This record gives sequence, structure tokens and C-alpha cells, in this order.
Amino acid sequence: MFGLDKRDTGVLIIVTLLALFAPIILNPFPTDSAMAQFNAGYPDLMQKFVIFGIFAIGFNILFGLTGYLSFGHAAFLGIGSYSCVWMFKLLGYNVIPGIVLSILISGLFALLIGFVSLRRSGIYFSILTLAFAQMCFALAYSVLSNPRFNLTNGETGLQVYANDPQWFHRDGLPDLPHLFGLSMRATQKIQVGAWEFQLNAGYYMCAIVMLICFYLAIRIFRSPFGMMLRAVKSNQQRMNYTGLNSRPYTLAAFVISGMYAGLAGGLLSAVDPLAGAERMQWTASGEVVLMTILGGAGTLIGPVLGAGFIKYFENIFSKINDNVLHSWFAFLPDGLEDFMVFIIHPFIGKGWHLTLGILFMLVVIYLPGGLVEGGQRVLGWFRKRSAKPDAKAGKTEPAE
Repeated sequence: MFGLDKRDTGVLIIVTLLALFAPIILNPFPTDSAMAQFNAGYPDLMQKFVIFGIFAIGFNILFGLTGYLSFGHAAFLGIGSYSCVWMFKLLGYNVIPGIVLSILISGLFALLIGFVSLRRSGIYFSILTLAFAQMCFALAYSVLSNPRFNLTNGETGLQVYANDPQWFHRDGLPDLPHLFGLSMRATQKIQVGAWEFQLNAGYYMCAIVMLICFYLAIRIFRSPFGMMLRAVKSNQQRMNYTGLNSRPYTLAAFVISGMYAGLAGGLLSAVDPLAGAERMQWTASGEVVLMTILGGAGTLIGPVLGAGFIKYFENIFSKINDNVLHSWFAFLPDGLEDFMVFIIHPFIGKGWHLTLGILFMLVVIYLPGGLVEGGQRVLGWFRKRSAKPDAKAGKTEPAE
């Protein structure tokens, strides 16, 4: 199916079903229940799941296949965001031109940065990419915000104003990002008993793009090009001794990865037409590294799981406060209730990074292959459990 083998087709079908039914799957608790705090089926968060999934998928093509660890991929995320907003300012709010320009401009920057950075490997490559990303951040934050040629609008962020040209905008079209007239904020709410599900146009557009990116990543992983990238990771020096020049392959992987990041940045602006320099900070680059390692570097579905995991913690656990904790432990005596709130307080709200850090350490120590390895272990355990009764049933009594 689509040029994929049976196993990859199964993975693609699973990811497709999860993406299509995410508004239902991520809302397991009734809207008015105390556990509704943990529902994640609202548009803003679901959009982040798939957009940062694209970001992580692209990063995994570079890091997972070649082993080159980039600390500067947030630069392409920011470049993609700025490019998309500029298309909104010049042409109109249709998201297609903005997304296309995001991919092209980020790919061009990735070509230039990769050409220089890939002259070194290991930690030196990582430091070079970090330096380039910080240079891009500084340019966007201050230099390019100069009133003479204001390209980024500095710390305020680039956005669309009423006096912008928008040459192809006309009456009847939404005054916000849209896909040929379909607003990215259009949401259909469905009430089923005590549950409310939100079907958002922006989410489904991003989800379809993510599925296309996921399919392309599978084709890259299974292609001869992907095998060459694995050879680079396995032993680049030996590969060079055979007469093969590895640099064109690593540069191609870097550019493809940068274009994925630019696409993610464009989609961020497509669902929220604002681009800021904070998307280029080194913390954003570190976040995609965490997503990939946490999910499982070098695996297909791992980066998507890692992106969803981190964004869930960032948006759900960070919103839990002392009032919520008191409501949870209200059935306890006053002293014990306050003690439980005191113990849990450092791990929620602004302290959600502490919880994420502990979970990340546990995964790295006990599941070096990430969440994918954890899932494989669980499946293996169930298979062993189901195989034991079959083995016992297959035994026959020895003949007397």
C-alpha cells in the first residue's frame, strides 16, 4: 500500500486513526467532572501535538539516521513562522502561499547553515548549529527590527495590521488565516451526554500535513538514501574509506530536516498569525531534542509520541495549582490535606519542568529506546503471557 510493506502500512494506519479521532480519544473524562483537568481534546493543544510532531519527525531524519545532533533547529522553526506571516501581510490570509514560502526559505537557510556546520562533526557540529541559531535569534530580536527595514518587529513579534497590502484579500474572506475561505478557527462542537468534542478545521489541516510528512519520513527511512544515512551514523570514517563522499548525504538530510522545521513554523503561524523571536531560542532547540530522545530516536513513531508527551505535560500539568490540589484532597483531614498539597506543589504549575525532568531521567535510564521501547516491552510481555497457555496445551502425556 503506497509503496510500503505490511508493517509500515500498519504503523501509518494506526497514526492516521489516532490523528483523525484525537478530539474524541483525548477527551476521556466528562466536561463537568474533576478529572476534566486532564482532557487534552481542545484545538490549541491538539494543534501543538501535530505541529511539534512534524518538527520532531524532521529532526529525527537528521539525528535518528545520521547521528548528527543539532542544537539549532529552532532557527528554522522561527524562519518558517516569519515567512508565513509575511505572506499574510503581502498577499492575504490564505495559508497555502505562507506554508510554501516557509518550506522554501527554511530550506535555503538550512542549505547555507548546513554547508558550513557539516564541515565538522560531533560536539563541534552541535556547537556550530547552536551558534547559528543564536545569531538568528539576535537578528530577529534586535537587528532586523530596525525601523528602516522592520522584518521581524523585535520583541513585539511580527503580525498582520490593517494597513498591510494583502493584495489578494477581498471582501467575503475571513480576516484571519483560512484555507480557500475555510477559517482555521472554525470549530464544530458535538455534545454527547456529559462529553463535549471539538472538531477544529485548523487541527485537521495540520493533522493531514503531519500524516503526509510521516509517510514521506517512512519512505526516506526505507530508501537507499536512508541506508546511506544509517551508514554515516554507523561508521562514517569507514564509509569514506570506501570512496563514498558522505557530505552530500548529510547535507541533504540537514536540508530536509530544516524544511520540516520550517513547515512546522509555518503551521504555527497558520493557526495563530503571530511570529516572535522566542521560537528561535536555544530552549526550543533543546525541546525538540528531548521530544526525539524521549519518544525513541531513530524510530518512526517515536518523535510523534515524544512531542505529544512533552506538550501534554507543558499544557496540562502546568495549569494545575494549589486550588486544584485542595479540591482533590478535600476528603482528607485538614492537616493531612495541607501536607499532601505541600508535597505535590513543587511538581505542578511552574514546577512542571521538574516532573518532566524526573520522567525523562527514568526513561533514559530504564528505556534507552524511549517510549517506543517501553511499548515494545509491554507487547512482548503480553505475547509471552499468551504463549505460555498455548505451550502448556500443546504438551501431551508421555506414552506408558
